[in-house]
Amino acid sequence: MRRIHVGNAFSAFGLGFTVPYLYVYVAQVRGLGAMTAGLVLAVFAVAALIVLPFAGRAIVRRGPLPVLLTALVLAALGALSLGLAGGAGAVLLSAAALGAGQAVMQPALATMIVDCSSAETRSRAFATQFFLQNLGLGVGGLIGGHLVDTTRVSSFTLLFAIEAAVFLLLVVVMATVRMPHAPRIADAPTAPAASAKGSWKRLLENRAMVQLCVLGFVLFFACYGQFESGLSAYGVEAAGMSTSALGTALAANTLMIVVAQFAVLRFVERRRRSRVIAGVGLIWAVAWLAAAYAGLGHGSQEMATAAFVSTYALFGLGEAMLSPTVAPLVADLAPAGLAGQYNSAFALVKQLALAVGPAVGGPLAASLPGPYVVVFLLFSLGITGLALRLGRGLAPAQDQPWAAARSSRVVARGGTAEPVGAEA
Repeated sequence: MRRIHVGNAFSAFGLGFTVPYLYVYVAQVRGLGAMTAGLVLAVFAVAALIVLPFAGRAIVRRGPLPVLLTALVLAALGALSLGLAGGAGAVLLSAAALGAGQAVMQPALATMIVDCSSAETRSRAFATQFFLQNLGLGVGGLIGGHLVDTTRVSSFTLLFAIEAAVFLLLVVVMATVRMPHAPRIADAPTAPAASAKGSWKRLLENRAMVQLCVLGFVLFFACYGQFESGLSAYGVEAAGMSTSALGTALAANTLMIVVAQFAVLRFVERRRRSRVIAGVGLIWAVAWLAAAYAGLGHGSQEMATAAFVSTYALFGLGEAMLSPTVAPLVADLAPAGLAGQYNSAFALVKQLALAVGPAVGGPLAASLPGPYVVVFLLFSLGITGLALRLGRGLAPAQDQPWAAARSSRVVARGGTAEPVGAEA
């Protein structure tokens, strides 16, 4: 598990190391223009949407570790070629390889966490993963920003070469991991999920998983999809925020996650997962009210800035509550051997939300700031409603795994396990 967490931290480090500077690199340093730079960012999303359905199938058939190693090698090749590419075609192909590799890493690593954890330790494992991901992104962005120089192509070539070296180092580290045996579809060819079509059909017939995917789309659309587009555009256009204030707000978000992650973990672990997600919807509704005050209120600029920074901090608190809740729930909804399929499907939903969110939020925030805040306030309240509805369809072991595990231990000591077995 320690090695898996190292993989999470360094894969996030690689992402934060280069992605924030892709636009500048392509448009200005390589002189390929804003159109090509925009296409490069779009290619990242498109590559993820293309490979994730196949990644889930590969994880189910081959196991998460071989898929992860393949993704790391692909990402390393993409990063290295991106640093050397000079033409638009080469840049786009390199970005596709890098984007595809990075997209596959997350469900592979998540499935490895599932295979190496129990129901009792899974929430803490995913909370640690989220903490290290944010730490890796922040440290990677900070170091990368000090290495690049827009007047020297060689500084960006060095940047991408270091990223490729990090991914190849991870190949060496992760190759030493010895995974515990987990059931694979290849072990049971007569199972109804033995074909790709059958496994997707089985997933879509899981009503709770479909509801969770809908809820996940709204979560990522209303929060993560607005960070760098809609909410920042709203802050500049409606609230008059400076670039330094935007940077402070983003720092407040990361700081809240780092400080609050393990502080809220004990509280979250002993609550129904559906109610924790519902509570996040209410917290984010308060965050949008703070944003409304920042942009539409009539207070001083200092008060508006404080409200805007509070918006990002409240989003961070909600994220810290979600990390030990949503990912373990996806794992617990998956039948034996299909955790990789379910993780990839949920990652696909996330990518769709992150692609649609900025496209909708950015223009709306810039042109209609009032309706923008109202719409996403309603989305946050919708999260609460969807989460409570999801909770009514979850088994106790899925919504309250700690209580189910405790009941199992009590019944086992009492010598009769039939009621707990029936409940599970």
